[in-house]
Amino acid sequence: MTLTPEQKQTVSSWVAAGDNLSTVQKKLSEQFQLSLTYMDVRFLVDDLGLELKNAAPKLATDIGKAPSADPAGGPAAATEEPAGEDLADDAEDFAAPPGGGAVKITVDNVTLLPNALASGTVIFSDGVTGKWIVDNMGRPGMTEISQPGYRPSPADAQAFMQELSRSLQKKGL
Repeated sequence: MTLTPEQKQTVSSWVAAGDNLSTVQKKLSEQFQLSLTYMDVRFLVDDLGLELKNAAPKLATDIGKAPSADPAGGPAAATEEPAGEDLADDAEDFAAPPGGGAVKITVDNVTLLPNALASGTVIFSDGVTGKWIVDNMGRPGMTEISQPGYRPSPADAQAFMQELSRSLQKKGL
């Protein structure tokens, strides 16, 4: 299968506009009557040297940032940065939590979530609970929080990171 230079340019513009592989596949079929498998489209994008936007899935909630609400009253939008990245970078800026140990975490014995190296639960000092994961890139993040829109205090965020590190080291992870 060979595309004309014009078709290649069109595919490049679709990818640059943020279309994912399945959308490109559908447009190739509709506009150029080319029936390609999903994998063929993946190879085509790679052969053209294009980079997909939003290729990696993001965690539902980033513990370092509060989700932004949709002004139309819709569901909260996910943050733009990868989960946990800014929390890890800013950990030195947080003051030590008063009394220490106010945040309690548990580590699951078996992690069944796809792309997760470890998972468990957390109880923050104010009683809000959540489920956390560490993804396959080593980034911590939250998958569920008992209070929608919750953002832990900087002291709780730091205590969470310290407890998480300590607990994972005990487990040999």
